[in-house]
Amino acid sequence: MLKRLEIVGFKSFADKTVFDFSAGLTAIVGPNGSGKSNIVDAIRWILGEQSAKSLRGGEMADVIFNGSTSRRSHGLAEVTMTFDNRRRQLAVDMEEVQITRRVYRSGEGEYLINGQPSRLKDIKELFLGSGAGADAYSIIAQGQVEVLLQTSTKDRRTIFEEAAGISRFKAKKFETLRKLERVDQNLARVKDIIEEVDKQLRSVKQQAAKAERYQEYSSRLRDLRVALALDEYHRLSLRLEAESAELSRLRGELDQSAARAAASEADAERLEFFLADLDDALHDQEARLARIVQEISNQEMTLTHEAAVIADVEKELERTRRRWTELSQRVSALTEAVEAAQVEVAAAEAEAAAQRQQTQALESELDHLERRWSALQQQLALDQAEHLEQMRRAAHRQNE
Repeated sequence: MLKRLEIVGFKSFADKTVFDFSAGLTAIVGPNGSGKSNIVDAIRWILGEQSAKSLRGGEMADVIFNGSTSRRSHGLAEVTMTFDNRRRQLAVDMEEVQITRRVYRSGEGEYLINGQPSRLKDIKELFLGSGAGADAYSIIAQGQVEVLLQTSTKDRRTIFEEAAGISRFKAKKFETLRKLERVDQNLARVKDIIEEVDKQLRSVKQQAAKAERYQEYSSRLRDLRVALALDEYHRLSLRLEAESAELSRLRGELDQSAARAAASEADAERLEFFLADLDDALHDQEARLARIVQEISNQEMTLTHEAAVIADVEKELERTRRRWTELSQRVSALTEAVEAAQVEVAAAEAEAAAQRQQTQALESELDHLERRWSALQQQLALDQAEHLEQMRRAAHRQNE
């Protein structure tokens, strides 16, 4: 039994309007143009009416409130019907069933049953056999009784079957027959496929036997190639490890030679600093000697003028000569030390030159080993590429 009808934005109902249908006879009265027919159209629309012409419109979007001089238009129309289903007249195990339909300006629409999105098919199946529906006898418009009386026997039979509640079963029967027809067509196609497969089965079996033998030979060939590749890989890996160890050893020797050369260069630099200090001391002694010689000259020039102090001058001259002798001895010693330092510097330079030559020889050998290492890596890359190419060819032949 219809319990409540809610209309929002449908035709002339701009505001939300709720109609409560209590038990007994309910009538809606009003003058012409008050919207009585719009209520009937709303009921037909929510029950699944798809013809805009039956709803007195050109297209489905015409049911949306189009606005007026004082009200703006709506973007959608929505109608909700609530049914009392305590007698289980509708095929839903609920005491209250709420049906909602919406349509938008874009033409999109949706159906809801108790707030859950549904299909039009679900709405129609819900009302099958209940007497309600867009084309059922529950909605009889003005003048439709005379049309029913004058209609054909087939159309009247449809209305009577709906009233008797057997339209639901006829719809299920029609759907079942369509499914059986599709199943028969599928069975016919399956039989044709089976016949075609039976014809091809013998040749396929022969091809399968050949394919099995080919798979066996291909598997054996693949195993042999993998074993060969593994053996080659292990051999090259051992060779690579040996070359890497030799390279590490040579690099260690090169580092030691470089360290010795650096130590020799440090000793040579230290001796050069020492020689420079000796040279500075010699220059100081020479300057001092020059000053002393200058004093002697001055004293000799004043001898003729200072006869009274000649004895003192001679004594001073004797002391000066002794100092000269000492300085000469010191100069000789410094000269010998300089010569010894020069010999040591020459020896250090010779040793540094020898170390440099040895370092250059080791660097040359290292370059040779690095070029050999690069060549081995290139050869290894070529071998791996050749191996991958052989594997690709084998896979290609296997696929063929």
